[in-house]
Amino acid sequence: MAWYRPVAVAPELRDALVCGWTAEVDGVELLVPDGCVDVMWLADGRVVVCGPETSAWPVVLPKGTEAVGVRFRPGVAPGLLGTPAHLLLDTRVGLDDVLGRGARALAREVTDAGSADARLGLLTTAAQGWLYDNDGPDPLALWTVRVLSRRSSSVAELADGAGLTDRQLQRRSRAAFGYPPSMLRVILRLQRFMALARAPGNAHLGLAELAHLAGYSDQAHLSHDCRRIASSTPSELLQSQVPDWHGPGSVVDDAPVPAGQAA
Repeated sequence: MAWYRPVAVAPELRDALVCGWTAEVDGVELLVPDGCVDVMWLADGRVVVCGPETSAWPVVLPKGTEAVGVRFRPGVAPGLLGTPAHLLLDTRVGLDDVLGRGARALAREVTDAGSADARLGLLTTAAQGWLYDNDGPDPLALWTVRVLSRRSSSVAELADGAGLTDRQLQRRSRAAFGYPPSMLRVILRLQRFMALARAPGNAHLGLAELAHLAGYSDQAHLSHDCRRIASSTPSELLQSQVPDWHGPGSVVDDAPVPAGQAA
């Protein structure tokens, strides 16, 4: 991807950020939901919060527009920005509308930086500051992502594991992710499919085998979700740039599920 470059984050930030990135947009690019929230600087001087998405959406910017951003893992950004995720769902808002005067000062500082790497460094430092200034994301959100990154648990199983009622789980999920856990399950299962397809040693696996490993009932189930979430077939998705959005990492990087209650 000559127009887009994912950048790994420091080890101490990996629980909160999937990656940083720099880009010079080459016309219209189609982005696929991954459960994440991006905080992105654009060449016109704005810093924008890109909320979680429920379907593929086109980035429509003049060709050659420079941008840099940090990508928060699912469920992390709302607690740091003090804004429930359902208010950010399928939308882009100015960071100053969320954080006020401090965001305007950050936008000026990033705009005045001399290079894309310097701008990314400033955004990353800001993200680190938000982490230090807050209690962090809802532990339930982190637990839910870890569980659904590894298996397609039902809402009832998640609620039972968290020690919550279904209604309590649904409410906290909408605040953390923007949508219910059933939608997060669909999005993370597709991310798991792409991660498995990229994994060393899996190049010989066909779509049916990958679908089974990712937790789909069959290949038709995978195809249905691909159309619904990515507006493409599974083959088209794997041949696109989408599996490489996060660089060497993934939204579904394997992590141990903490023992005990998540709440």
